[in-house]
Amino acid sequence: MSRAAYLVLENGTVFEGKAFGAEKETTGELVFTTAMTGYLETLTDPSYFGQVVIQTFPLIGNYGVIPADFESESPELKGYIVREWCQAPSNFRSEGDLDTFLKNSGVPGICGLDTRALTRIVREYGVLNCRIQYTPEVTDAELEELRAYRVVNAVESTTISEPQHYDAQEPQLRVVLMDFGAKHNIDRELLKRGCDLTVVPASTSAEDIIAMEPDGIMLSNGPGDPAENTAVIAEIKKLNDKKIPMFGICLGHQLLALAQGGKTEKLKYGHRGANQPVKELETGRVYITSQNHGYAVVSDSLPENGVVSFTNGNDNTCEGVNYTDMPAFSVQFHPEACGGPLDTAFLFDRFVNMMKENKN
Repeated sequence: MSRAAYLVLENGTVFEGKAFGAEKETTGELVFTTAMTGYLETLTDPSYFGQVVIQTFPLIGNYGVIPADFESESPELKGYIVREWCQAPSNFRSEGDLDTFLKNSGVPGICGLDTRALTRIVREYGVLNCRIQYTPEVTDAELEELRAYRVVNAVESTTISEPQHYDAQEPQLRVVLMDFGAKHNIDRELLKRGCDLTVVPASTSAEDIIAMEPDGIMLSNGPGDPAENTAVIAEIKKLNDKKIPMFGICLGHQLLALAQGGKTEKLKYGHRGANQPVKELETGRVYITSQNHGYAVVSDSLPENGVVSFTNGNDNTCEGVNYTDMPAFSVQFHPEACGGPLDTAFLFDRFVNMMKENKN
C-alpha cells in the first residue's frame, strides 16, 4: 500500500495523494504539460530542470519505459504528478514500468490527487513553487522558504561536460550544436539530413567553435531564465558577427534574440504540451507544435534586423524570428518534437538549405 504524500503550494494550499517513484521530499517550480502522449520524452527533457511537472492527461505509464525514446540520459525534473499511473504497461518495446524508473532516477511522484483542480490553480495564479512531502503540516517559516525558491544555474547543470562528435552516414555538412540542455532528437534530425555533428558545452567560446570550421551552428533548447546566461549570449553575438548560418530552438531562440539586443519575459504559466498552435505570418498557415518553455521573446524589443516569423495562436507571443542581415533564424517551438506533431520538421531542411547556399 502506497504511503500518503502531500503537495504543498506556496500559497498554503495542500493536496493529498499517494506516493510513487522515489520517496524523498523535494521543492520545485510547479508547471503543467497538456500532452496526451510522450511522457517519457517529458520525463527526460532537460528543459524541466528544477520543476515539478503535472501531466494533465489522467493515465500515464501505459506503454511502459522505453530507453530508446529518452531525450537525455536521465531526468532533470524535481518531481512528477499524475492522476493515475499504470502498474501493468503493455508494449512490445517496453523495458520497465514508470514507478521503477522514477525510483531508479531519484524522482519522487504523487498520484491520486485532483490534477484538474491543480492545473486550474496554476492557470489562474501562474507558476507556483511547491513541495512534495509526507506530512500535511507546513509552518509559516517553511512557506516563506518555499516562496523564495528559484531555478538557478540551469544551463550549467544540464549541458555536457566535454565535446561529443557524431558522424552522419552520408555526410554533406558540418554542424556544431551548442548544448544548453539539448534533446537527443535534435541530434537525430540533423544526422539523418547528412550533418556531421559536434556537440559542445554551453561554455565553449566563439573562437573555439569558429576553429572547428562549421557550416552551421545549432542553438539547442534548455531550461531556466535565458537572461541569466550573459556569458553565452556574448559568445553568440561574436558568432553572429562571422555570419555563420545559425538555427535556434526554444532557449536557443531566446538567447539569439538577446544576443541581437532583444528582451525576454516570463510568461504566466508558460506553454507546455504537444498541441500549441502557431501562425506563420508570411503564409498565414497555422501549425500544431510541441512546446516547453516559461519565457518568451518580447516582439517589440527586437532590433530592425529581427522580423517575427511565427506567433502563438493562443496569446500572440513571439514564436519565431528571421534575421535579415545574417543567415540566422529561430523558433520557440520544437520542430524535432518526439512525441508530438512533426508538422514543422521542414525547418531542419530550411537550415540545411541555408548552409548549402552559404557554402556556394
